[in-house]
Amino acid sequence: MTEEQIADRIKIYKQLGLKLFTTSSFQTHSTVLLHILSKTDNTIPVYFIHTGYHFPETLSYRDEIVKLFGLNLINVYSATAKINQRDANNRLLFASDPDLCCHLNKVVPLEPVLAQYDVWINGVRADQGEVRKNFKVEEKAKLGTIRFHPMLDWTSKMIYDYLREHKIPHHPLEDKGYFSIGCEPCTRKWDLNNIDERNGRWFGLKKTECGLNTELVEK
Repeated sequence: MTEEQIADRIKIYKQLGLKLFTTSSFQTHSTVLLHILSKTDNTIPVYFIHTGYHFPETLSYRDEIVKLFGLNLINVYSATAKINQRDANNRLLFASDPDLCCHLNKVVPLEPVLAQYDVWINGVRADQGEVRKNFKVEEKAKLGTIRFHPMLDWTSKMIYDYLREHKIPHHPLEDKGYFSIGCEPCTRKWDLNNIDERNGRWFGLKKTECGLNTELVEK
């Protein structure tokens, strides 16, 4: 979808009386959608799922982008304290059961948000992995919410060109060799020998998604 088509679809949703929100991980590529939304309707809530494991640089970058774009930011947190996020051997779940860790820190905190809205504007792209390439522009989410994927057909080059054209600052960790940036314990520097954009996430595991794009989709 073009920038104009995205804006038009959002206007249609709003004319129908639907309540919209978006989520963002505040990586550099995420800012393109945020920038488009800020020009279309900067009152749309932007939810940041604060896991407690983010790099300090991500939090600083989030604050910079929110101020620059004038976004309506809302932070959400897990209701399960970190002291209770341990396995039988007292290891934190990110080390022993990353799927459960993501479920507690990302999926569960977002479920009450879904219940409040009609449309979830989600910035996934088809070129980001096997799960995402099978998405349609609109999908059913849990709790009756519509997932709207306006960036689905965008490529890395399109993202790069947009960032350059609009002079949007990039995430500071990119200069240190990070490209796909999530929680600190489960993120490593990008492997130049692997063309997968998300190869720095959950290295050595078969895990490729945190659950937001698997558990919160109705098939």
